[in-house]
Amino acid sequence: MAATAEKLSIDARDEPVAVSRYISAGSGKRPAVLVLHGSRGFGLRLRAYERYADALTADGIDTYFVRYYTPADEHAIETMHSRESREAYETARFDAWAARVSSVVATILSRTDSSGRVGLLGFSLGGYVAAVTAARDERVNALAVLYAGMPEKIAPQVKHLPPMLELHGKADRNVPLAAGEALVRLGKSVGAPAEIVTYPGKGHGFDFADNDPTTSDAVGRVSRFLQARLNPT
Repeated sequence: MAATAEKLSIDARDEPVAVSRYISAGSGKRPAVLVLHGSRGFGLRLRAYERYADALTADGIDTYFVRYYTPADEHAIETMHSRESREAYETARFDAWAARVSSVVATILSRTDSSGRVGLLGFSLGGYVAAVTAARDERVNALAVLYAGMPEKIAPQVKHLPPMLELHGKADRNVPLAAGEALVRLGKSVGAPAEIVTYPGKGHGFDFADNDPTTSDAVGRVSRFLQARLNPT
């Protein structure tokens, strides 16, 4: 079970960003990972996200759950009843959400306990937000994405990405595998080490299933990747 999170509020240009901090068992200066939720927030899926916090904090990495939605975002998304309207809204908000995440990056890196290295871990919509942020903020040292990609309108602008890992179910009907493959190709095209791991027969959010070996495999792969990139020997 993950430790009780410390609640923080970090200033951003529009509205403060609500953050939950899971502190690692390590001492001294430590790297950090920002976890970005899917379209439904952390909510009822909190424990599934906390599996990653458990693994990361055990590896000496402080973990921050970042609620990048503003109150206006939450209201707008709750009241949308069609996929088309939601996707249009999200497309218009990627720039603002990425800027909010970068505000959190800046605050974390300014902490006295920061090692100066930070990674992003994004799920679904949060994976898209993480990819946009990492492309624009060179302070991000590693990017782990689950069942997501890069927004099509932003991809042609990308000149930089950090080392990345993409995990994707081959049977994903929400975000096609092709989106994850395109993100990895984009990373390689700008010189980033990039890898995709696919899971046959698995759909969207496959790693949230309890008591499924695939879940532990995904958590382990993400943790090992971020540990290697944020605690280089």
